[in-house]
Amino acid sequence: VSKFAIGDHIGVGVFIDSCRDCQPCRDGLEQYCDRGMTGTYNTLERDGVTVAMGGYSNRFVVNENYAVKINKTLALDGVAPLLCAGITLYSPLKHWKVGKGSRVAVMGLGGLGHMGVKFAHALGAHVTVLSHSESKREDALAMGADEFIVVHEPQDLTPLKRSFDLILNTVSAQIDINIYLATLKIDGTLVVIGLPGAPYPVQVGALLNGRKSLAGSMIGGIRQIQEMIDFCAQHSILSDVEVINAEYVDEAYERTVASDVKYRFVIDAKTI
Repeated sequence: VSKFAIGDHIGVGVFIDSCRDCQPCRDGLEQYCDRGMTGTYNTLERDGVTVAMGGYSNRFVVNENYAVKINKTLALDGVAPLLCAGITLYSPLKHWKVGKGSRVAVMGLGGLGHMGVKFAHALGAHVTVLSHSESKREDALAMGADEFIVVHEPQDLTPLKRSFDLILNTVSAQIDINIYLATLKIDGTLVVIGLPGAPYPVQVGALLNGRKSLAGSMIGGIRQIQEMIDFCAQHSILSDVEVINAEYVDEAYERTVASDVKYRFVIDAKTI
């Protein structure tokens, strides 16, 4: 091991290996490996036989090229979700070159969305949260949102026509994506990050009118994860978490389904 030293804080994300040979892997986009990345959990190692044992453990063995160094100024409980939810939002913001002067909308202020607000704000963007819940307004503004819009009906978005350069859709519920496409500027992009249970019906005219794009994005490569961790240390960014014991997971699941968590649960591995 040459990348790390004894005493370093080390993070492992949602994948622990990839083929290391295809063009995406060579480009630092291991998450899009042509042969499929090896997930940290619920998957098999590259031999196709050995079960990847997941992240709920006190010891972990991984190739050093699939781990990142965590700045010791960052609290580990708040870092843990960065390695999944955090990079899922950081990656599209960087890919679509968000910076000062960008107008970004985040759909949903949940475990994913709240990271998008923090990152977009730190990158200098004007940030708008689109939410169905008025109760999250205060939190969104405290995280750096400039505007908070409650969306119950399609007409709630009418005043926002051609407002945004980039929309990050973190919602997994079935929605009418077309009414959100209408809020994009010319050449704007709506990035799907949440996983709805059924395909979105998309009206082609919603894309043609303004040369708009509908895209998707999934986590990030190792280099970008390290970049994100360093960015978080620079800007004092952590995920908002509630640390729980392992025995609480069933109740935590029910609360997650009910959207009753601010904004990620983190299991204390010592209680496993």
